Amino acid sequence: MTSAVVIAGVRSGVGKTTIASGVMGALARRGLRVQPFKAGPDYIDPSYHTIACGVPSRNLDTWMLPHPVVSELFHRAAGAADIAVVEGVMGVFDGHSSLDEDGSTAELAKLLDAPVILIADAGKVARSVAAEILGYQQFDPDLRIAGVILNGVGSERHLEFCQPQIEATTGLPVVGWLPRRDDLVQPERHLGLIPTAEGTVLNNWYDALNAQIQQTIDLDAITRIAATAGRPDATSEGVFPQTPQAARTAIAVAQDRAFSFYYQDSLDLLAAWGAEIIPFSPLDDASLPHGVGGVYLGGGFPELFAEELSGNAGMLESMREAISRELPVYAECGGLMYLGRSLSDLDGRQFPMVGAIPVVSSMEGRRLHLGYREVAACGDGPLLMAGQQVRGHEFHWSVLQEPPGRRQRRLPGGQPGWPARGLPRRQRVGLLHPRAPGQPPRPGAALRRHLRRRKRRAVDGRYPSRGSCQSTERREAAVRFRRLLPHPSLRVREVIGQSGSGCVVRGICRTKQGRGW
Repeated sequence: MTSAVVIAGVRSGVGKTTIASGVMGALARRGLRVQPFKAGPDYIDPSYHTIACGVPSRNLDTWMLPHPVVSELFHRAAGAADIAVVEGVMGVFDGHSSLDEDGSTAELAKLLDAPVILIADAGKVARSVAAEILGYQQFDPDLRIAGVILNGVGSERHLEFCQPQIEATTGLPVVGWLPRRDDLVQPERHLGLIPTAEGTVLNNWYDALNAQIQQTIDLDAITRIAATAGRPDATSEGVFPQTPQAARTAIAVAQDRAFSFYYQDSLDLLAAWGAEIIPFSPLDDASLPHGVGGVYLGGGFPELFAEELSGNAGMLESMREAISRELPVYAECGGLMYLGRSLSDLDGRQFPMVGAIPVVSSMEGRRLHLGYREVAACGDGPLLMAGQQVRGHEFHWSVLQEPPGRRQRRLPGGQPGWPARGLPRRQRVGLLHPRAPGQPPRPGAALRRHLRRRKRRAVDGRYPSRGSCQSTERREAAVRFRRLLPHPSLRVREVIGQSGSGCVVRGICRTKQGRGW
């Protein structure tokens, strides 16, 4: 069974990502198979883990997902690893609520039965840091804090004023420390660290961090602590199919410097249920991949690349054409901004975008929108059915200067939200970053519904099958035949032959009610 350890902080800004990434990378360089995880909703920190370990880091969120699903995702990813290392979120006890542990690192550690190594900032204290550690130790006796790492230590002499008092007062070992080093501090901007997808994190940073970790952190002590993790039974929840399904459709997923905010398990879930994931770049590609059955535009930093996105006329036109033929499009946060009429960069310059939805996104007068959200689907779609609720998080500085005209609705928990309106059919957009897999019906069932609808509609050319063997002549013949049908909801299923001005068809279906004839 996999060993496991949680690296948590007393608060945000104590160096969790630097230390966790460094420990992960140092263990991987020892030849261990390290599976990285990140507690809570975060897209940027996992990108640092992924480079350090060479495998995708995965998010574990005990508020957005049911606990059995969290356990399943953990065991599914960590099963073949030697050690699982989980970076915490914010302070170890911070989560969704001010009065309980829901969504916190502490709750996750207890769910996984994993020991915790606590990071504290010793930059401006000496033996007083022991009182802080003692408070965290006693705040929740059920949380198994097993060690301490100190960050911001000025010198070995400074360490001598911190370590003995911590160990004498709490009985916890100080398993390592990091000195104050400006070259180990990664630059930040308005949403935190810079994603590694932008190419700003250099290999020499990892090399310098690894050398420092090897020198001042006891990796053997960390592996011994990780070996004390419990062995909770893997859940039988089964959000993933027992065996992966053969690819039945292709989904184009925007993945480049501007769009990189995705949960790896969400992409894996789509693939497991029969979706072929086709990456593409709104920045660099001239058009959408040919023949895809849907488009997924995730979040990211389109405001930093607004001019380049606007200048890629081929991709903008390809998106407009796809939407005009009702190709299913799902966009969240940065993806919504890209589909809007225009987007301003950090200097206030406006650039035209796809123009598919009636919104103008701006970074002027910006303020941080941050927190967990729970929303309800306004209508049936490829992922959710009408009225189904899903949990997610909101994290952005941008504002919608011209939001849709429909009045706001109050959603569970009292948070405001607006439903999609004035959108072409089969689009779903929002500022929320939802998390799948979540509450049933699961994406597998929703994807199967979408595939059935897509099969019925494919022949009339609105979104042809990837690699479809139907000729252009047969599709055109189907369109001519469709005009003769008595009701606009009727569709030709397949053209199997044609002669002169006529055509031979196989099957007619009524798509409005979703029942084949």
